Amino acid sequence: MSGTLYIVATPIGNLDDLTPRARQTLADVDLIAAEDTRHTGRLLFSIGVKTPQKALHDHNESRVVPTLIRALSAGKSVALVSDAGTPLVSDPGYRLVAAAHENGITVSPIPGASAVTAALSAAGLPTDRFCFEGFLPSKRTARAEFLRSVSSETRTLVFFESVHRIRDSLDDMAAILGDDRRAFVGRELSKLHEQCVQGTLASLCDAIEADEIPGKGEFVVVVHGAEHEADSSIDADLLLTELTAVLPGKQAAEITARVTGQKKNAMYRRMLELTKPDT
Repeated sequence: MSGTLYIVATPIGNLDDLTPRARQTLADVDLIAAEDTRHTGRLLFSIGVKTPQKALHDHNESRVVPTLIRALSAGKSVALVSDAGTPLVSDPGYRLVAAAHENGITVSPIPGASAVTAALSAAGLPTDRFCFEGFLPSKRTARAEFLRSVSSETRTLVFFESVHRIRDSLDDMAAILGDDRRAFVGRELSKLHEQCVQGTLASLCDAIEADEIPGKGEFVVVVHGAEHEADSSIDADLLLTELTAVLPGKQAAEITARVTGQKKNAMYRRMLELTKPDT
């Protein structure tokens, strides 16, 4: 009977964020596949766990995965961890998880810390629909081209960025996505010098320039999606009038807003104006 591959989330900063279940899993498995055994070794030492480790990173994944699959197939249990946060989110592990599924091996997530969800929860921007884009290209030309490709994306955008490129990336975002686009910078999330700042892209660029947001640590940038463009080919008043005749006013306003790309509150106010009795 094959073993289980556990995908274990580890802290992104504060060690107290390691869940009791994750701690127990790391202690119970036969082997830990770690992005950096030295980094994970410090975590294991801090929690008193002595489980053996095997390095699994971008440069050796294709070579190490067959060894881990054989161990799992033989009934061994393996925990996959990255340096911080939830494995596979801009971290190694995809080949191992895919191979486990292909070989009928049970894969079990042990959820916990994630820089993506941590930033979204504190950003004060829409979270009902979002897309994670990982790290932007390091070269300015490629970065600008990529930002232009997502400039009309209406979902909230989430990026990781390094300390060396945060200023240039924010400048490019402001230039391409718009100075007045609302955004959020999460710096050193869950760590001692954590900083969470929301504003326009222009104001965030100014804060970086003035060192109000220090150029130190790890960054997550969350950007408000593009606004829907109104469809001028549709007569909003006519649609509101027809829908209000057969639907409750609030529902009529919501449908009209979706169809025309206009604001729901604005359509509701307009519906009230259109249905207001003559005096």
